[in-house]
Amino acid sequence: MVYVYGFASGSKDQRDLLGGKGANLAEMTNLGLPVPPGFTITTEACRAYLDSGGDPEGLAEEITDHLAALEETMGRRLGQVDDPLLVSVRSGAKFSMPGMMETVLNIGLNDESVVGLARQSEDERFAQDSYRRLLQMFGATVLDIDPEHFSEALDAAKKARGTEDDLGLDADDLRSLVETFKGIVREHAGREFPQDPREQLDLAMRAVFESWNGDRARLYRRQERIPDDLGTAVNVQAMVFGNFGMSSGSGVAFTRDPASGAQGEYGDYLQNAQGEDVVAGIRNTVSLAEFAEVDRTSHDELLAIMSRLERHYRDMCDIEFTVERGKLWMLQTRVGKRTPEAAFRIAVHMVDEGLIQMDEAVTRVTGEQLAQLMFPRFDESADRTLLATGMNASPGAAVGKAVFDSDTAVEYAERGEDVILVRKETNPDDLRGMVAARGILTSRGGKTSHAAVVARGMGRTCVCGADALDVDTKAREFRTRDGVTVREGDLISIDGTNGEVYAGEVPVSAALVVRHFEGEKVDDDLVAAVSRIMAHADGARRLRVRTNADTPEDAARARRFGAQGIGLCRTEHMFLGDRRELVERLVVAESEDEQVAALEALLPMQRQDFTEIFDAMDGLPVTIRLIDPPLHEFLPDLTDLSVKVALDEERGEVDEHDRVLLRHVRRLHEQNPMLGLRGVRLGIQIPGLFQMQARAILEAAADCTAAGMRPVPEIMIPLVASVRELEIVKADILAVAREIEESRGVTLTYSVGTMIELPRAAFLANRIAVEAEFFSFGTNDLTQMAWGFSRDDVEASFFSRYFEHAIFDVSPFESLDQLGVGGMVEMGTKKGRKTRPDLKVGVCGEHGGDPRSIHFFDRVGLDYVSCSPFRVPVARLEAGRAVLLARKSG
Repeated sequence: MVYVYGFASGSKDQRDLLGGKGANLAEMTNLGLPVPPGFTITTEACRAYLDSGGDPEGLAEEITDHLAALEETMGRRLGQVDDPLLVSVRSGAKFSMPGMMETVLNIGLNDESVVGLARQSEDERFAQDSYRRLLQMFGATVLDIDPEHFSEALDAAKKARGTEDDLGLDADDLRSLVETFKGIVREHAGREFPQDPREQLDLAMRAVFESWNGDRARLYRRQERIPDDLGTAVNVQAMVFGNFGMSSGSGVAFTRDPASGAQGEYGDYLQNAQGEDVVAGIRNTVSLAEFAEVDRTSHDELLAIMSRLERHYRDMCDIEFTVERGKLWMLQTRVGKRTPEAAFRIAVHMVDEGLIQMDEAVTRVTGEQLAQLMFPRFDESADRTLLATGMNASPGAAVGKAVFDSDTAVEYAERGEDVILVRKETNPDDLRGMVAARGILTSRGGKTSHAAVVARGMGRTCVCGADALDVDTKAREFRTRDGVTVREGDLISIDGTNGEVYAGEVPVSAALVVRHFEGEKVDDDLVAAVSRIMAHADGARRLRVRTNADTPEDAARARRFGAQGIGLCRTEHMFLGDRRELVERLVVAESEDEQVAALEALLPMQRQDFTEIFDAMDGLPVTIRLIDPPLHEFLPDLTDLSVKVALDEERGEVDEHDRVLLRHVRRLHEQNPMLGLRGVRLGIQIPGLFQMQARAILEAAADCTAAGMRPVPEIMIPLVASVRELEIVKADILAVAREIEESRGVTLTYSVGTMIELPRAAFLANRIAVEAEFFSFGTNDLTQMAWGFSRDDVEASFFSRYFEHAIFDVSPFESLDQLGVGGMVEMGTKKGRKTRPDLKVGVCGEHGGDPRSIHFFDRVGLDYVSCSPFRVPVARLEAGRAVLLARKSG
């Protein structure tokens, strides 16, 4: 087993082994770009270390060999006294996890070599600054010391000197700070800072490995759905120094604007700084255009390299670079994270530039990004009070109460309140608060800061670098230059599209993309990009996309959004409101005549419901689920009604209707009603109920046919576990249909099928398909039945612990459990089609709008997915992506 690779030995296609950073460093090295030499310790080494709790056999020897080769290349040894080689140790997982794992710079410095570095560089301040950075990073990262101890000491040193940033500290200040930092290490780690450079390197490597399982890394992976078993690589690289005076610096650049997708120069540069300073936002940066005024030669070389990298990767690239005394060095490149707006624009622009084809463009955007584009935006006509303007780091309109730390953000969010997390700058420890918040606002940093990068990855609205705000996290408030004070709990609104921050709540309006889907003509380049990609996805997809809709309004909207029919019309929703009284009459009926009278009263209402829905979906299939929930859901609560009757009896004011109703509520009461008298069981227990619904459906279809429409009803019987259940109810439906056809003189086009939501039905799908003309998988109930979970109870009670233990990485109610529940879907589909080859199969649970689940449904051969109206465009896009990605992977 080989655990270590030199940069020249790898390529960008080895991300599984070398991690994203290592693979791209290898690629840039092989392209001949100016990359400081180094080597990568593989993800296999990380996994072996985490499995065994120690270094895998042979790793130390491989590191020694590669370190010797690096020393020979550089002409210096690690930690030598007179002219020391210093190295950085950085994490590098397969998928970018910005700020979630560890980095240590300047490894190799100690009390002796710092003197040699000062002599060799002829810059005492630079040497002491590099040493204090090593102590600070090593202490926090490797020795697990609270970073606040170092920050407070640094702040005290700046205050004593009377400066606001670290550049105001001279060599003596920094030398004193080094001693303070060593004292912090001694006090809080219970040991001296290690003076042996190789010990520093080995401890830093292990700290990076262990950071893979750190709380913030695990939380980030859960948020981004990154598998837990990948591990991280470690990159050891010769240091180049951006803190080598004002002719040096560090920066981050994008080949296109990651917020909008526009072409141009986008990035941040900070003179006399190392890379961590740029992303931490400790000082405000300058733009790349201003960098040109500082160092034109390095600027022009950088732009040429950026153009080369974008064409090589055929995508927008995110680049980290350092200038050391006028010499440009490339430290990292990767395909850059971008906002949804940028993703759609860049994909289409690159098609027009001839870099990619439309198939590739569709695979480069996602349904979740499209969903974010459909979020509301601030109403342009609304009055607003501008507080400040910062960088438009991640778009969207976010309104919430200002909070100033992550714990408070989580606390507010858990009680259902929207919050905006306000910080001077964020750091990786703020991730919990960023996840909980609707938006993020910082007074420091730019589009490449930690807040911006993480917010874009999560789809959170973010405004960075609003330097007109004085954020005081201890006082829990911020102040504007105009003297306005916003305290914790006050409402604010932030616009991540233009970077503006407003006082109070600003009203929101429909997004441009939604207006486009609604049929409005919108002249906008983003809408044009979305339209082109959607058209191509529609042309590529195999799955049809239907909607879940119970009203004509929802049906009409879904059709405008591109729905190709209704996959689930829940008839029980039609029995609410004013119709509850009729359901009560049905329940309390003492005779068959009373029962028939109640059903006859409901019939015309149901018929009108279906007439209006058929009108909205003229020519498209409409799957109508007969009443599914237990009848008690339409009746008063047992406890409430019992208390009311008891109180009335005490007062001698008993309502006979209430007394009779209570008797029937008690009769229908079940310990577990979701496993009781519901679905097909109701149709067998109260035959007239399903017959009334079938009559309403088929009479509405006959009326619509007579009016020149083309209704396509599909009558779905829920909760079937036995083919005999289906036979009984289907026979009643067919009898009603024959009667209507004979009396009306029409031929009805309809089908009868079932919802597969019980494991038994999936196992016996071959038998059920004898009677069912279509299957629709109800994956919500199927998930509950398969896992033995009651969704209403478990998500709030123990799911968080299940996430912590990696029992699953996402709720099985949110994204399909492909192994278990998905296995039943695949099996049921195959068994059903073995009996009935032309069996139509779809899914109507919430998973029908989930991107990952849609790819699974396409793979196992379903005919359609059905989802809520607003998820229809998302499902259309993902159905197209499923085909194109499968084709791409071979």
